[in-house]
Amino acid sequence: MPKMQHFGWFFSRGFGPQGWGRDYQRWNYDWTSPGLYQQSAQALEQAGIELVIVEDALSLGNPSTLDLRVREAYGGPKLDPLLLAPYLFAATSRIGITPTINPIATPPYTAARQVASLAHLSDQRFGINVVTDVGSSRHFGQQPISHDAAYDRASEWTDVLRQLWHSWGEGALIADPESGRFADGELMNAFHHSGAYFDVTGPLNALPLPTDPVVVSPGSSPRGIEYAGTHSDVQLAAAPLTVESIRAYRAKVHDAALLHGRKPDDIRILFVFQPEVVASVDDAERIVAASRTPSDDVLRKVAAAQSSDLETDLTTLDLDSPLDPAVFADHVSQGSIKRLLGRFDSFADAPLRDILAAKARKGRISDGTGFVGTAEEVADFVEMLGDEADNDGFILNGDLHPVGVHAQLAGLVPTLRRRGLLRDHLSDGGLRENLFDF
Repeated sequence: MPKMQHFGWFFSRGFGPQGWGRDYQRWNYDWTSPGLYQQSAQALEQAGIELVIVEDALSLGNPSTLDLRVREAYGGPKLDPLLLAPYLFAATSRIGITPTINPIATPPYTAARQVASLAHLSDQRFGINVVTDVGSSRHFGQQPISHDAAYDRASEWTDVLRQLWHSWGEGALIADPESGRFADGELMNAFHHSGAYFDVTGPLNALPLPTDPVVVSPGSSPRGIEYAGTHSDVQLAAAPLTVESIRAYRAKVHDAALLHGRKPDDIRILFVFQPEVVASVDDAERIVAASRTPSDDVLRKVAAAQSSDLETDLTTLDLDSPLDPAVFADHVSQGSIKRLLGRFDSFADAPLRDILAAKARKGRISDGTGFVGTAEEVADFVEMLGDEADNDGFILNGDLHPVGVHAQLAGLVPTLRRRGLLRDHLSDGGLRENLFDF
């Protein structure tokens, strides 16, 4: 019996120009209107996808990189994902929505109140994806801090959120019309938190919740893993999709959970996965063969996509020279730099052309060289990682656009369901119930 997997969707461009630069842009959806996202969320719910994680970037970058970020809409513009959530909830009934939220931008009391409100309004389908980007600090009157300090701040912020969510003691909410008594203030916790980063007084001016909203986090650094082990219900994991790598990553997160008094099963570890599903083996072979010798135009497109995440313009650099690591500013994520390097140990090992070409090349999922394959081959891969690596599931990655969603899932969903790898339907008990019902 194969191990059923949990599936989510990472809305990778955020609340931004969906379809820009792709053929399906010509469907003429308006990315600033809710219909585009509502149709997509309905399709994902029908497919049994349990949660949509909405990426966000608060900043368009430094003045020197503004054009880089916006010229092909890789880094912006983006609207506030928190404000999109109610429209998605109105169009669906079971799928979970988890916008990205950053402790830089939203103080803990405000965040706790907003999250509690949306959790009530959605029947407990709301969660948050907590990120620790510090490059946006200047927009919020704050000084940049180190990578590890940003995780310290996020950890304190999350602790305060939970304290606020639980600041109504048991029995504090009475809501008895006969007695005319709504609540008992003596059972509410007017705590005062004074920490390294926040000074907050409770209780929270929002109704208590039956269960805490789901907390999602990315990050594979030691501090990112520690945050997941301490706080997260879902770890958005980026790692090589091999049995050995998944086992090792899971062990790190589980060890962190045990260290902080939690159980490994308290966390769902979902790996980012972007298969290219094709109709036939012949199609897969043709696509892979065509990618082996990428043109300079293709390499420039790869460079543009990488440049946005790195806030570093790679498109102007000499393709035939090694990349100088000094081009990256101090605030650039080390994880993003490592992902650019890929299989190379250092930038001195190869010219930029080879590093970008490795990103452009595709491989067959059937032989472990890439992720191009038929629906049956993708299902074989999913089943193998569930059985051999005890994988919890995957986060699929793409635009939240009806055409893109259907292109990726149309053949895959029935195949996964037929083989017992994807649930037939979502329960109506909220996001946490769907994540932890198996």
